Amino acid sequence: MRLTLLLAALVVLADQVSKWVVLLWVMSPPRIIEVTGFFNLVLVYNRGVSFGLMASDYAWKPYALAALSLVIVLALLWWLRGQAGRLPRLAGGLIVGGALGNMIDRFLHPGVVDFLDFHYAGWHWPAFNLADAAIVCGVGLLLFDGLFGGEGDGKHKRS
Repeated sequence: MRLTLLLAALVVLADQVSKWVVLLWVMSPPRIIEVTGFFNLVLVYNRGVSFGLMASDYAWKPYALAALSLVIVLALLWWLRGQAGRLPRLAGGLIVGGALGNMIDRFLHPGVVDFLDFHYAGWHWPAFNLADAAIVCGVGLLLFDGLFGGEGDGKHKRS
């Protein structure tokens, strides 16, 4: 479990430092910075969940979303206690760190700070941050492990 928690802490640190740099130095004042023909740096405060779903300005919203994040993190950590394989633990560290990084934003900023903007032919993927990328990578690793990890390789504890 140490590996999971260490990776989660590193993800939170990298996520918060990247947001701090973007807010204080890169996006002061807020603007669009074209980096390549398919990538920009922008500043977006996501007040909802994934892709801005359920966005609103209710005063209770950050607390409700933070509580939901915390429940998911605790459930994932509980589940990881029964996993002997390294891949699920790495995946869990990425997911937990990403969820906590975004949860911190809900209390420090008007919303989750997103700044990475990929686009093609006028179509823009919703802006995201390092925490979001860690969560997606963690979920991908869990899916990979679930599909190709195998039951008989000693990776899962048996009750």
